[in-house]
Amino acid sequence: MVAVTSVMRAHQILMARLNALLEPFGLTFPRYEALMLLHFSGRGSLPLGKIGERLQVHRTSVTNTIDGLERQKLVRRVPHATDRRAVLAAITPAGRRVAERASEALNEARFATEPLSDGELEGLSAILRSMREGAGDFACAGEK
Repeated sequence: MVAVTSVMRAHQILMARLNALLEPFGLTFPRYEALMLLHFSGRGSLPLGKIGERLQVHRTSVTNTIDGLERQKLVRRVPHATDRRAVLAAITPAGRRVAERASEALNEARFATEPLSDGELEGLSAILRSMREGAGDFACAGEK
């Protein structure tokens, strides 16, 4: 129970710190994640269902997240070229600028992980990876 409680509390601490760092950009961490997913996608757009799969969140969460980004004019919804049932979220030029500036701020703050050292972060990632692999989390290439 101590380990689980510690992980849950660390999550709360990180989310509060990350959201505080992202507030000047009008973002929350979930919105930042979705924006970055679009920013790094080949075409700058993805179907909403694919966003949910990649971020491992429920459809409703994706809809709410994209709604918020769309209100901020960082993302726009566009019809899928070949599937009339699907809707894509597409990053706008303003969205790309915000994504880049927010990433710079998060990187400067080491993604709010202080006071952990690089070695401690690597060890923590390795421990958590084992649990994530057991849950079938890893379709993401290149993550260590």
